[in-house]
Amino acid sequence: MATPNPTADQAPLSNFTNCHGGILKRLNALDELPALLEPAARARQIAEQSLEFFREAIFEHHLEEERELFPAVIASAQPGEELTRVKAMTQRLTDEHRRVEALWKTLESGLKRVAKGQATDLNIADLQRLVAEYKAHASYEEAEFLPLSETILSRNSNHMAALGMSLHMRHAKPVNAYI
Repeated sequence: MATPNPTADQAPLSNFTNCHGGILKRLNALDELPALLEPAARARQIAEQSLEFFREAIFEHHLEEERELFPAVIASAQPGEELTRVKAMTQRLTDEHRRVEALWKTLESGLKRVAKGQATDLNIADLQRLVAEYKAHASYEEAEFLPLSETILSRNSNHMAALGMSLHMRHAKPVNAYI
């Protein structure tokens, strides 16, 4: 009787062992999925909320500043150095609005794909630039322009009241909207 060849007899079992190695590798990758789903869902949520917020709040905010606040402050500024300073500040802020809005427009389509959970070519460097530029814009406006605006507009209570009324009218619903 011939002695069995241990290697030849075990060859069919080796095929199963090797298959399990590949299966286990894929299962380990699959096991990572739950940890990745939450950040992916959060990315979709942030993109969706940002799309809505930017159009409804930020663009509208810029429009209000440029149509209401900036002209009111310019009209109430004292001629000379103060008026020159206010005009320069409002021009800077308006230029920053246009840069941020233009940058947003380059990011918008990529963010729409993120919101839908689709693959995207979203430019991360531009996204980070948008955030950094807007933070700097808001900081300048809060620290420099708005305190000066308050000083200028508070000299005459009618000017502050006119601005308040103008803003109220922009936000008020027309009476016939309820009919």
